[in-house]
Amino acid sequence: MWKKYILWFAQEHVDFRISEFESLAKMFGFQFRRVSEQLLKPFWLVEFPNEKTALQYASRSIALRAIFELYSHSNTLPEFHNRLRSHVDTHHKEIARLFSSDVSFKITVETYNKHFSQREKVEKIETMDYLPIEGTVDLKNPQVEWWYIEFWGLDPKEVPPVPDDILFGRLLAQGQRHLIKDLSLKKRKFIGNTSMDAQLSLLMANQAMVREGDLVFDPFVGTGSLLVSAAKFGGYVLGADIDYMMVHAQCRPSRISQRVRERDESIRANLKQYGCADRYMDVLVADFSNPLWHPRLLFDSIITDPPYGIREATEKVETKKSAKEDTRSEDMVHYPSTSHYSLQSLYCDLLEFSATHLKLGGRLVCWLPFHREDYDEAMLPHHKHLRLVANSEQPLTGNTSRRLLTYEKSSEYSHAEASEPRITHVPTPSEDFRDRYFNNALESRKDRRMRKAELRELGRLEMESRGKIPTDGRAKKCDLNKARFV
Repeated sequence: MWKKYILWFAQEHVDFRISEFESLAKMFGFQFRRVSEQLLKPFWLVEFPNEKTALQYASRSIALRAIFELYSHSNTLPEFHNRLRSHVDTHHKEIARLFSSDVSFKITVETYNKHFSQREKVEKIETMDYLPIEGTVDLKNPQVEWWYIEFWGLDPKEVPPVPDDILFGRLLAQGQRHLIKDLSLKKRKFIGNTSMDAQLSLLMANQAMVREGDLVFDPFVGTGSLLVSAAKFGGYVLGADIDYMMVHAQCRPSRISQRVRERDESIRANLKQYGCADRYMDVLVADFSNPLWHPRLLFDSIITDPPYGIREATEKVETKKSAKEDTRSEDMVHYPSTSHYSLQSLYCDLLEFSATHLKLGGRLVCWLPFHREDYDEAMLPHHKHLRLVANSEQPLTGNTSRRLLTYEKSSEYSHAEASEPRITHVPTPSEDFRDRYFNNALESRKDRRMRKAELRELGRLEMESRGKIPTDGRAKKCDLNKARFV
């Protein structure tokens, strides 16, 4: 029998909750009827066919705080109490066990955008003295939790005179927001400058519909933050990156208190830290612009955050001809030369790769940076074998943002198409994102570097005038890193 439920969402990353909800609905295959019209509210009213469906959704959702079975809802107190009395009388046989004397309970008063004192909360509870509750109060470990909720709008500067929504329900389950703290970067073994926030990486794994036993790939793996979330949900993970030092955890530490990296830092150590070592397949150093995978290899999902050229360079391997004679011997170590990898070429390759190596129905979840003034849906990359199913924005600065794009493979990619011209469309406004990002700043990158160099020179001259010998702190730090691998 269909019932109404209250979904209480965290009021952050609001643009992502719809995409996550619809992705989980498709992954679990459950039906729903959306009752709420205002999706920006933290409280949604949704109909599910049964309680099992509601618990399924709560077992994976990151945006969800908690889910309640709805008993009453109104925007006026008299109507709210009338509906609550009516619901209890109508469903007395079904809910009698919840009110019995051997079931302990707790009533919580929750308000949004308005503060109630403890005395006011008690007064709210006492207005519902008609509820036939016979059990004892247990504030620590109750068997049943009842919640009274008042929603006073979203704008703290314009609080309405009366609440927009008054709700009452029984707590069914908490969401999975505890994973945000469990996977926090603060306690993670190996992180870098561009390690993805735990909450966003978990949302990406949900939008990719990662299930137990799925094969998940990140072609720009970095420190493996996305692999951690995918493995936590049961996926077998592997990744690749062009940065040898990053993949082997030999790059400079990003923690301000850490001078050198520890010997056991690695992507595998991260998965081991969270009990997911058995889900780790491998990571390798590879250039994404030069495909190395067998065409028959298929992934269940591809989750990635490509570099934008801001904190990490966008590079690809390219053979450069030199006018000088090559004097290297065959046994000498060769370090391949790299060149700039434009965002347009990168996303063109990414969509082409996904169309080739995703299973039918598999998903690509990736970020794309934009200047907000330029954004238009027509500018989004598209491919004839991939269908855009979700598009959520995360503001970065006043004039820049990035969008989490979710594509689903809708048709098979024939091997005959591999020799045909590219069928990927990538917009040009995002191609010069890096240049515009730095040039639109109050101070250009070049000017900032020159200013810092002048300050360092002034500091050096000041030290010399005091009879002190200036030391090169950066060189000392590099020596410490080298000593780690001796």
